[in-house]
Amino acid sequence: MNFIRLNFFVSLILLIFQGVHAQSEKVDRTSVLDLLSKSGESLHKLECSKSLVYAKNALNKAYQIEDNRLIARSYNLIGLNFEEFSDFNKAEGYYTKGIKFANLTTNDTLKGWLHNNLGNLYCYRKVNFEKGINHYKKALVYSQNIKDTLEITYSNLNIAAAHFSKEQYALGLPYLEVAAPLVKKLDLLEAKLSLNSLYGSYYTFKNDFQKAEASFKEAIKLCNTNDVNFLESHASEVYDDFSRYYFKVKDYKNAYLYLEKYNELKDKIYTSERTNEVNTAGSNIELDEYKREIDKIENEKLVQSDLLKQTKLLVIMFIFIFIILLLLVYALYRSNQLRKKSNKKLKVANEELLIAKEQAEEASLLKSQFISTITHELRTPLYGVVGITDMIADEHKELQNSTYLKSLKFSAKYLLSLVNDILQVYKIEEKKIVLESSIFNLSDELTSIVESLQFLAVKNNNKLRLEVDEAIPEFIIGDKVRLSQIFMNLVSNSLKFTKDGNVKIIARLERNEASFCFVTFTVMDDGIGIAKEHQQKIFEKFVQIERKEDDYQGTGLGLSIVKQLVTLYGSEIHCESEENVGTKMFFTIGFDTDEVKRNDLLKNLEVDFSEERTYKILVVEDNKINQIVTKKILDIRHFESVIVDDGYEALKTLENEDFDVILMDINMPKINGFDTSKLIRKSGITTPIIAVTAFDKQEIIEQVRASKMNEVIVKPFEPNHLYKMIIQISNKNEEELKAKVNLKN
Repeated sequence: MNFIRLNFFVSLILLIFQGVHAQSEKVDRTSVLDLLSKSGESLHKLECSKSLVYAKNALNKAYQIEDNRLIARSYNLIGLNFEEFSDFNKAEGYYTKGIKFANLTTNDTLKGWLHNNLGNLYCYRKVNFEKGINHYKKALVYSQNIKDTLEITYSNLNIAAAHFSKEQYALGLPYLEVAAPLVKKLDLLEAKLSLNSLYGSYYTFKNDFQKAEASFKEAIKLCNTNDVNFLESHASEVYDDFSRYYFKVKDYKNAYLYLEKYNELKDKIYTSERTNEVNTAGSNIELDEYKREIDKIENEKLVQSDLLKQTKLLVIMFIFIFIILLLLVYALYRSNQLRKKSNKKLKVANEELLIAKEQAEEASLLKSQFISTITHELRTPLYGVVGITDMIADEHKELQNSTYLKSLKFSAKYLLSLVNDILQVYKIEEKKIVLESSIFNLSDELTSIVESLQFLAVKNNNKLRLEVDEAIPEFIIGDKVRLSQIFMNLVSNSLKFTKDGNVKIIARLERNEASFCFVTFTVMDDGIGIAKEHQQKIFEKFVQIERKEDDYQGTGLGLSIVKQLVTLYGSEIHCESEENVGTKMFFTIGFDTDEVKRNDLLKNLEVDFSEERTYKILVVEDNKINQIVTKKILDIRHFESVIVDDGYEALKTLENEDFDVILMDINMPKINGFDTSKLIRKSGITTPIIAVTAFDKQEIIEQVRASKMNEVIVKPFEPNHLYKMIIQISNKNEEELKAKVNLKN
């Protein structure tokens, strides 16, 4: 059974596609598209010689512009011409080349055409239905990808026809049924011709001769409605199928009639003249293909020649690089040997450094322990000396102006100052000083310093004056203790080296930035001055400038401490001095003036000493002299005190009595103050505990917190400082207890 091939439709779509794109593509593709359009038109008229010439020229130009899509279309038209009139093997070759170039593009329509044409070739020219159906199915996939209804219709018709040719009607029918509604919708002549011819074959197989004859007659009717030469080949196929139908129904007269029509139409189409023209034009195309192959081989030879040159160059470069690498390897080897030797030396040096580091750390630890122990051991008896001196002066009014008593108190305070200076230098070096925030009145603080140093001013017949800028806020926030240390050192220094002169302290508002005010402080005198070459040395530790006439006592630490404390404030101290004219020291410090912070700190600062109340205090102290001094300090304020010698005795006392505050010594023989405090808290007692110690506060603050102690006061201390602390901590505890009771109720 013959099949009506759908090459006409493929060619028609190709022409439409090319015509649409000829105006939108670039100018250099226009001529190729025009040639392809003319080739398709010639094929429709069965002018195959012209068609092949146009396709050949289009192919050559497509190669010149390296357009894979146009090359594939050219091969498709050449394949159609060879399939129709000449060599099927050549047609197969050109279709295959077309698919190769089409696969280099993203044009699924073109791929579908080529696979359909190869399917036609295998099914109805070379008779390999398995290959043909495979190509048809590939074409169907491409048409479904782009949702091309036309291509989907023809692919289904082709698959159905291929199965019918093998008399596999059950396999082909589903494809025919899919195509039928699409053919009616599209209303294309070639599709309707194919559909009716296939239904004629199917009904013939089913022995439904009435429907079969009706289908074939409809197909012949469609053939007669169009005079396009290309459709004559399809009409001949219909005549052949109709003839077979009449033979099957034993209508031999009509069978012979349509067989004659088939033969006449075949002779008309496939004339020897047309076949020769196709062969001649095809030979020219073949010649061009051979030329392209030769050019390709020549180009490959040139590429191979270039590659050979490049390979030689690469070999030379490789040898050169290899030599360099050998030199580098040798250099690395030598370097490695030298590094090993260096590493051995470094290892020895590191071991020595490690030993030195451990020794330095051990020395630092010993130094820290030594300073801590010395300051503690010195402060403890000094607390007794200063305290007893005050007690003697209070109990024996007649001795208040005693030179001996004043000398005793001065010596004790001088010794305490010396201890504090040494500890201060150590703490600054170890970066253990942290500036604290407290609220104070700058004028009051500086006035207090001036008053405390008046005795030194009177001794050298000096006038000590203070000037404070009224623009400075009344209350500022900063570390007033460190600021006092700076002025005590600077002013006492000026008073010592000035006689019968003037020493002035000036505080001037420099500027305001956000909530901070920056104050410039100046301490100036008209004393003996400092030589130019010594002005940088005076801020070094233990440096005392040699004096000609008088022996000025001191440790040489004062100005070193001042410089480092000013640095803690983020500032610098400057010195201007001239011998026998005087000295001027000045620096600028910023203080916080935030109103909210000031109000909070003022609330905590206020203590009402006018309140007539007796506080009951438990004093835990093992040193008898210190017991006497502490009791005397508490008695002055009419505080009731109970004194115990150690921590265990304190625990027994607390079982039977209640106290407002506990004063806890830290360094005791049986059990220290930290462990005692932990046992007190463990027993559920919440009485506030104040650590009374000769150790520096920063050294023990972590242990104080861990023991749940409330505050720390360092011996020797000002009595008023202790009174404030007792009142504040006791009142706070009472408020917390009341709040807890209210919550329970």
